[in-house]
Amino acid sequence: MSQRSQKPDRGLRDLLRSSWMRTSIKLALVATIAGFIIIWLLKLFNVGGLQLFSDMESFFVNYGLAGIFFATIAAGTIIPLGSPALVVAAALFDIDPLSLILVATVGFTIGMTINYILAYRFGRPFLQRKMSAENLEEMTYFWNKWGWFLYFIFGLIPVFPVELLSFICGFLETRIATFLLLSFIPRLIVFTVLAYFGQNIATWIRAV
Repeated sequence: MSQRSQKPDRGLRDLLRSSWMRTSIKLALVATIAGFIIIWLLKLFNVGGLQLFSDMESFFVNYGLAGIFFATIAAGTIIPLGSPALVVAAALFDIDPLSLILVATVGFTIGMTINYILAYRFGRPFLQRKMSAENLEEMTYFWNKWGWFLYFIFGLIPVFPVELLSFICGFLETRIATFLLLSFIPRLIVFTVLAYFGQNIATWIRAV
């Protein structure tokens, strides 16, 4: 019997219990809770009615898209900038939602593509500087089991570390056209929801 066939089959529960998943989910939940607390404080202290808020809004409208573009590129890599939080924050300052959604989605996809290219070019030695051998083996196993379905679901759920899976895509030399499509579409959906959510929160903050 081969060594591979002796390994127990692992399912979704095992995926959620893996150390890299637990760490990513914990960080995302902490960031989400902190974000809601900040929003509540903005409402509590009526920040929406202050001149400072109006000045920041003007700045974001004029220059914010460029910042969001470069920030989401960085967030598409493993730099923990939190692209969903960036989109909500930008929407609070009345940036045009369609422009925000497109810029953030393109930026994040570029960041993911950087991961893909680095893993494709430098292979296992590069990845083992980014993650443990155990995590690499786990992610490769789950990728071989669920493939693009797993990647698509990770892209749709902001707390899941889809950025790490983009390394696996490059490492396993998956098709670049499919990779780009399945990187772009889920984040387009997510950022659309978050941008309009941010707009509604901004209206609530400004309400007297």
